[in-house]
Amino acid sequence: MNFTLHIWRQKNAKAQGRFESYKVENISAECSFLEMLDILNEQLINDNISHPVCFDNDCREGICGMCGLYINGRPHGNDEGVTTCQLHMRRFKDGDEIWIEPWRAKAFPVIRDLVVDRTAFDKIIQAGGYISTTTGGVPDANAIPIAKHKADQAMDAAACIGCGACVAACKNASAMLFVGAKVSHLALLPQGQVEAADRVKKMVCKMDELGFGSCTNTYACEAECPKQIKRQNISRLNRQWLASAFGRDRKN
Repeated sequence: MNFTLHIWRQKNAKAQGRFESYKVENISAECSFLEMLDILNEQLINDNISHPVCFDNDCREGICGMCGLYINGRPHGNDEGVTTCQLHMRRFKDGDEIWIEPWRAKAFPVIRDLVVDRTAFDKIIQAGGYISTTTGGVPDANAIPIAKHKADQAMDAAACIGCGACVAACKNASAMLFVGAKVSHLALLPQGQVEAADRVKKMVCKMDELGFGSCTNTYACEAECPKQIKRQNISRLNRQWLASAFGRDRKN
């Protein structure tokens, strides 16, 4: 398979960016999207054409959340429920033109080419996405009765890998789905109740401070999330926020 790639190239956060076009040939349909970029970079190095294209990746198994490319107008490309590293070239047609961009968000400044700084997510987690109270050892924690539907909801929310696709998909660059997932998976469990009010206040305030936009309920975040995190987590986040603001008992 042969493709024409239009890739965003940008030397650093302050430099003027632009699209540059490259051709790759004889790409296997079973090749992953990142493997295809590896082949392009090898070609650029061997032919001494330009600096290799910079992009984030780590596990290449859809677990770490490092990979994040805007491909043909969609975060992670045109497959459902997958990260960029799980996207395969069989999802494209021979001869296709493919446009590849970095995440576009004020809170995710470009470092170089397709690499953006997503430490804003780390700062939100540092603000309150943890449990610091004594919960006992693992056997003690496992002995706490938890309704199955609550446990299932908590596990579904905890599946968020923090890739940032929700922010990239949102017209306002909102992080509500990410924060909602992180608040939800702790708020739904007994161990997370002690600090629930402080947690949601700190995480939402940090989200606003870092320049993420507001949620206007278009649900593009849910549609593009590779782990299919549900928008109900945003509703739970709002309920938690209101309850903490007015000092009322929380209902998850």
